[in-house]
Amino acid sequence: MRTAVRFGVFGALAALATLALAGCGAKQGEVSGTVSYDGKPIENGSVTFVAEDGKSTTAGGTIKGGKYTVQNVPVGRMQVRITGSEQKGTKKLYNTPDSPELPVYVTVVPEKYNVGSELRYEVKPGRQEKNFDLTK
Repeated sequence: MRTAVRFGVFGALAALATLALAGCGAKQGEVSGTVSYDGKPIENGSVTFVAEDGKSTTAGGTIKGGKYTVQNVPVGRMQVRITGSEQKGTKKLYNTPDSPELPVYVTVVPEKYNVGSELRYEVKPGRQEKNFDLTK
């Protein structure tokens, strides 16, 4: 009989812990979508969600092939910062004929979408989709 009581108590504690963890997850969202600049997908970059109230944590992720997913984004009104770059050629590492070459990247997203971003988004609990079609 005591064994059954122990498992009952441990089972109840496990259920409470599961509910507590589920409650914490409800305060976060997962945001995914596409990012383009002047109609062209951003090949490489990042999306960062910064809480407007300054109290919540920041969450971010990478853009690959014009797509992004950011997990564990705090719920609330966020400033969205987007960076993007594209390869514009290569450059020799050394000034020798057989030198290895490195790719050269240039920024393609203006500052108005970066640190001084004018983009805003209200993050809700759970999964959601938000596409960003940026223009000059």
